[in-house]
Amino acid sequence: MAKSNWAVDVSHSAIDFSVKHMMIAKVKGSFHSFEAQIAADPEDLTTADIAVQIDLSSIDTRNGDRDGHLKSADFFDVENHPKLLFTATKIVSKGDGEYAVTGDVTLHGVTRPETFDVSFEGIGKDPWGNEKVGFSATGSIKRSDYGLTYNAALETGGVLIGDEVKISIEIEAAKA
Repeated sequence: MAKSNWAVDVSHSAIDFSVKHMMIAKVKGSFHSFEAQIAADPEDLTTADIAVQIDLSSIDTRNGDRDGHLKSADFFDVENHPKLLFTATKIVSKGDGEYAVTGDVTLHGVTRPETFDVSFEGIGKDPWGNEKVGFSATGSIKRSDYGLTYNAALETGGVLIGDEVKISIEIEAAKA
């Protein structure tokens, strides 16, 4: 299959995350507003061009007060840094539709390379004849690598918020 442009279907896609809370539980959340530019042969991602932009003000942890705090200068500072950006720089096949996708992540004014595990989930036609593809991605970043260091010590030891943020992405895209 040749390299084609793919438009993300946000109603069938998701960007979710989790982070440790009080060293004993996980808080989960999502970003509801994002877009991506994908030019790829879905059966061989090694030559793909991938760029993703996430609107950080679309964060949803199912708690309005917490979401407001995450948007503040203590965390994302969305007034000055409204988006998280990802641009793929290297894609390596691990076989059987599995890839290591490395790219530059820009968050809170800091750009660093990060690698995500990506799976090609399949290709097919929807009932209206549109060609669709699916991808899943997982990975993690450290908040501190991006200057997101707000925290509080717990009297029992440890900290309120974990440093590692686990990320899970599900993408369905239509051939443009």
